Amino acid sequence: AKKTENEKIEFRPNKNNIKAPHFVMFVKQLLIERYGLPVVERGGLTVITSLDSKTQDMAQKIVADEVENAGYLNFTNAAALVTNPKNGDILAMVGGKDYYDPNGGNYNVSTALRQPGSTIKVITYAAALLNGYTAATTIIDAPVSFASQGAPPYSPVNYDGRFRGTITLRNALGNSINIPAVKTLNQIGITTMVNLGKKMGISSWGEPSDYGLALTLGSAEVKMTDMAEVYGSLANQGKKVGINPLLKVTNYQGATLEEKKEIKQKSVIPEEIAFIISDILADNSARAMEFGLNSPLVIRGHRVSVKTGTTDNKRDNWTIGYTPNTLTAVWVGNNNNTPMNPILASGITGAAPIWNKIMNNLLSKKSPKEDIYAPPGNIVVKPCGGKNEYFIKGTEKMGNCRPISINDQKPNP
Repeated sequence: AKKTENEKIEFRPNKNNIKAPHFVMFVKQLLIERYGLPVVERGGLTVITSLDSKTQDMAQKIVADEVENAGYLNFTNAAALVTNPKNGDILAMVGGKDYYDPNGGNYNVSTALRQPGSTIKVITYAAALLNGYTAATTIIDAPVSFASQGAPPYSPVNYDGRFRGTITLRNALGNSINIPAVKTLNQIGITTMVNLGKKMGISSWGEPSDYGLALTLGSAEVKMTDMAEVYGSLANQGKKVGINPLLKVTNYQGATLEEKKEIKQKSVIPEEIAFIISDILADNSARAMEFGLNSPLVIRGHRVSVKTGTTDNKRDNWTIGYTPNTLTAVWVGNNNNTPMNPILASGITGAAPIWNKIMNNLLSKKSPKEDIYAPPGNIVVKPCGGKNEYFIKGTEKMGNCRPISINDQKPNP
């Protein structure tokens, strides 16, 4: 008895042999919302989902390994989501490095609200293309302050603190330069961006009056699942398909409650605009100024559209990229919003290497024929400096090289 009394007791964590536990809990909650808790717990449901076990295991291992090896960057968690933009299938959902970690392991980052950083800029520039801009429109990247009634002036800064003078919209988006994005939003209006973001899949945004010009830099929180719909609409030629991992649900009597057959698509932007944004995000030369030509954003043998994002104080770091049939979103950070190491570089470290490994694995056996090609409504011309540029037919003769005016520096509603 004395010997037993002096023994140190170690409690093992309660583990279930649930595969893809973050995904399982996500699906359970989805079923509860659709059918109610009593049906889910006592209805004898049989649920067939879209999850691909090999993809799930691969993504989970990459996430866990990269978090384990990234101590110097001071992030303790990561998440990844793999979807098929054409039908809304979730192929893998890694909500965190280890669901069974007692320190918040069951926190599902893929469905949590986090700031998206510059990944949100695709909505800004898609809205700009809808409102008379082209990929060759020029914007002055220079210091600027925007007056706001009852608040201090807003003076955005670039990621690296430098200014580049007059640049094209293509290079502004490709290199993720902040000041041109803020100037663009100031011209098209916050209402325009918020409304388009909601159409493309953002469910967490409120009224336009709730936000300022920092919206285009990722100040408003979003869900990774929503961002998969936003980027999925770009991959799917402007057609939004809602995320839905349920292929078939039957009850204890064998009656089918739902089955995914016909895919519901909703056109949210013209296919020509979706192509131009996708082409910019796949243009390695357009982002070389900031990321170089051999960054983790390159998938050899494939033309992949990809965007990075990092929030203030390095609290969230993202990479989201896609082909027409495969989309991968990755986040790294800390569950409690603790800042990461300031040396973390968007597009080089953090989420990008994880994204690169997952996408390389997914695309290694796929044909480059899945790459994105221009629809009939796009044409190629040489508007500025002899560089080939894509335009929507009818916009190629506009004043594409004229800088955007910033005389009116008050934020548009």
